[in-house]
Amino acid sequence: MRRIKIFDTTLRDGEQAPGFSMNLSEKIEVAKRLEKLGVDVIEAGFPVSSPGDFDAVKKIAGKVKNCTVAALCRCLEKDIDAARETLAKAVNPRVHLFLATSPVHMEYKLKMNREQVLEQAVFSVKYAKKFCNDIEFSAEDAFRSDPGFVCKIFGAAIKAGALTVSFPDTVGYAMPAEFAQRIRYVKEHVSGMEKANLSVHCHNDLGLAVANSIAAIGSGADQVECTVNGIGERAGNASLEELVMGLKVRSDYFSADTGIDISQIYSISRYVAQVTGIKIQPNKAIVGDNAFSHEAGIHQHGVLSKRETYEIMTPESIGYPKDRMVLGKHSGRHAFEERLCELGISVSDDAFEKIFAGFKDLAGKKKSVSDRDIEALVMDTAVIIPETWKLDHWAVNTGSALGASGVIRLQHRDGKFEKFISMGDGPLDSVFKAINQIIGKEPELELYELGAITGGSSSQGETMVKIELDGRRWNGRGVSTDVIESSIKAYLSAVNAMLYELGEN
Repeated sequence: MRRIKIFDTTLRDGEQAPGFSMNLSEKIEVAKRLEKLGVDVIEAGFPVSSPGDFDAVKKIAGKVKNCTVAALCRCLEKDIDAARETLAKAVNPRVHLFLATSPVHMEYKLKMNREQVLEQAVFSVKYAKKFCNDIEFSAEDAFRSDPGFVCKIFGAAIKAGALTVSFPDTVGYAMPAEFAQRIRYVKEHVSGMEKANLSVHCHNDLGLAVANSIAAIGSGADQVECTVNGIGERAGNASLEELVMGLKVRSDYFSADTGIDISQIYSISRYVAQVTGIKIQPNKAIVGDNAFSHEAGIHQHGVLSKRETYEIMTPESIGYPKDRMVLGKHSGRHAFEERLCELGISVSDDAFEKIFAGFKDLAGKKKSVSDRDIEALVMDTAVIIPETWKLDHWAVNTGSALGASGVIRLQHRDGKFEKFISMGDGPLDSVFKAINQIIGKEPELELYELGAITGGSSSQGETMVKIELDGRRWNGRGVSTDVIESSIKAYLSAVNAMLYELGEN
């Protein structure tokens, strides 16, 4: 079996896409989960791009021990210097350099000729090599570049000390057959290629990122760069879960596999969806809600007779929780603790007490509590961002002939209470306006999504919101059996994230 390396860029390429931002605590938690998943490389961010990215890479580099932590850099000294500082405490650091090689990029973006680009690439690899042995060099927009020039710059980068060279399809332009052919060409024509790994980084503009990455593996690529749920710029990147399971299910065809613990796929997929506020489409391969559902009668009959008739993998293999629906108000601490372990959820003693109290409260409102309810409860209860404002109580008055009014009473972290009543276009508009009056800011509500965690009228409502202020965005999430309350919790969650990052907590 060939061992294909998984380079995850959820925290860099995925997080930098508009609307997908995560706060520092969420990034650290994603990094921990990626480490548990077993990825080979975590690209933690682009340190020089912002103070937030700089801090995130530095914190993640100090916490992740069992896989490589990479920092992205342009081929500039200031970028490499920033990477050096952020990766100082990393057990396995990597500097990931990139420089465009396509004619359109060199002429209009870099305003450099081929000789200048080649010289800058070699200088940067040598400069970064002074403090970091593991250097990756990417030829941005490689697929639209002259193949001979890409091979020349790859050979020079390897000679200068690069241990990995990456061939990106930056704009998602390639077709699988021609991408496979290009990878074969690179493998055969790069001087010193046997001394380095060849990576690919495919975008999904034509919906072919996974197909192109798989084709590249078939042509000898050693590493694939991808993101959880395929998030990323524009139409996204190659989806980690699809790549990994494609190799796992068809190991007979590729004779290749990864070091990924596939039982962790479902949980990290849901976590990334929750912290980014971007839901997974129901028919998404591997992790969508419908991925293992069968409605057609002939399919149901086949699956009941033998699952392999219509399923090429099992939901259990990727960590899909079984809805056993056995926990209720009489369930004790031990049973609840066991269920958390079965779901792969590990929390501190203090967090457990808080989550268990929330479970008992929920069990008093519902006849039974499902695994999905528990996952939602953990996300909702284990507050990562300090709560500047906490919900004390609320009330709304609304009707077709009345308009809507809402009253909110919040408790500040210093103990004081603030109450405000506001009119609005509806119950949510009125309470959101009341919250804005209390906090003294008026962020714009960019996204509001409400869904049921499980079926039935007693299901918990799960609300996701995204707010914007002065060009910056924050996500929030709330869960409750009352949809108004779940919406208020989600809005407050986003508000608290905003106040924390603005230093006004």
